[in-house]
Amino acid sequence: MKISDIKTYLMHASVPGGGWTKRNWLFVKVFTDEGIYGVGEASGWPRVVETAIQDLREILIGEDPFQIERIWQKMYLAMMGHGMTGIIGGGALTGIEMALWDIKGKALGTPVWNLLGGKIRDRIRLYAHAHTPERARELVDRGFTGLKSGGIINPIETMRALREAVGPQIDLMADVHGPPWLTVRDAIRVGQTLEEFDLLFYEDPVPPEHIENLAKVARHVNLPIAAGERHAHIYGVRELIEREIVDVIQPDTGRAGGLMQMKKMAAMAEVHGIGFAPHDGSLGPVAEMAAVHLLATLPNFLILEHLEDDAPQRYEVMQPQPEIVDGSIVVPDAPGLGVDIVEEAIARYPSSGNVSQPREYVYFQAKYGRAKWLGQ
Repeated sequence: MKISDIKTYLMHASVPGGGWTKRNWLFVKVFTDEGIYGVGEASGWPRVVETAIQDLREILIGEDPFQIERIWQKMYLAMMGHGMTGIIGGGALTGIEMALWDIKGKALGTPVWNLLGGKIRDRIRLYAHAHTPERARELVDRGFTGLKSGGIINPIETMRALREAVGPQIDLMADVHGPPWLTVRDAIRVGQTLEEFDLLFYEDPVPPEHIENLAKVARHVNLPIAAGERHAHIYGVRELIEREIVDVIQPDTGRAGGLMQMKKMAAMAEVHGIGFAPHDGSLGPVAEMAAVHLLATLPNFLILEHLEDDAPQRYEVMQPQPEIVDGSIVVPDAPGLGVDIVEEAIARYPSSGNVSQPREYVYFQAKYGRAKWLGQ
């Protein structure tokens, strides 16, 4: 079996009235000369990643799709002349590698989780997003036992309201997105105030590329610290894990570099007693299902981010839909990833742009000052 072609499918995935007005999803199909194809998904900066995938196509035609590690190394080395390309290169590698696992599973008649070592759980626990008490109670009624607030406006008051709404048995998480204007001292003050709410983790309290600043926050805040969504490849998270700066590592399934890169990250984290909770805050449905296969195999899996009530097109562009029961996704048993994209549906949502600023950031900058953000 040989790779015969690679095609990309770009679409807009904006949520009506939502914050990310130009969100995109990028799907990939890798074809073979035996009629078997695999699907994948890449993120990071999808319109740019699409070009990177198309450039990689020429070096992959004729390769044996079963030789996944060899192909990954070939692609990685091919990109070195452009610098270690971070989320762009990570996204391109991810989409192609994910599709190769799908091909291999289909050809062998077995699910991807079986190729990654076999599953140790049948369901993957999810957390959803809630920014108001009303939304939190609604999600708990649906069966979710983990909730995260990703807002940067006054996280202290948000967490207080959520904890009062759902009680002590529900896991809460605070993501402040590492805003560049928040100093280390401010992040420590916020984190220490959040301690009373017994959070599952405190995510990106400072820009995650500032490793020393993140370490300072971790030393002074008695909450699990989480980071990793902006990093690609095992090299991007190595210092976070080896220095045990974080308690939870959060690679993004669409740009981390591929499922094998994520499995290697998880193994590194396991040695250091660090939990594994992939980011999924902007991804489409294929990447989510790929994460499900991987997480079924990991002993240090903690929880998976999930976009409950996402854009309606999410449920049009992939079949079959995931089975969600009591706040968990059931691990599928179909060969490969067990899903396929619907090209006709994707075509109904052409991409209309690449960059937009989240509404909450604009709102913060226009209406609030630093003291208000800190809850003063």
